[in-house]
Amino acid sequence: MSHHVTLMSRVSCHACEEAAVEIERICADLGATWSVEDVDSDPELRAEYGDRVPVFLVDGAEHGYWKVEEDRLRAALSA
Repeated sequence: MSHHVTLMSRVSCHACEEAAVEIERICADLGATWSVEDVDSDPELRAEYGDRVPVFLVDGAEHGYWKVEEDRLRAALSA
């Protein structure tokens, strides 16, 4: 089964940029897909995630925020 990671991000967020690099590498290693959503493009997303970006979703469920925990993300994508 292929998994999908969504990075909840915003423009000019250094931590988001770092997370994107890590997520891209991990997803490439494991054959998972990933995408980026700009929380500032939607008031509901901004209200939900705006104070915690970057936030990571795996298959639509919140998995973590601020820093990618590589071992934990790899485990989720390997399940």
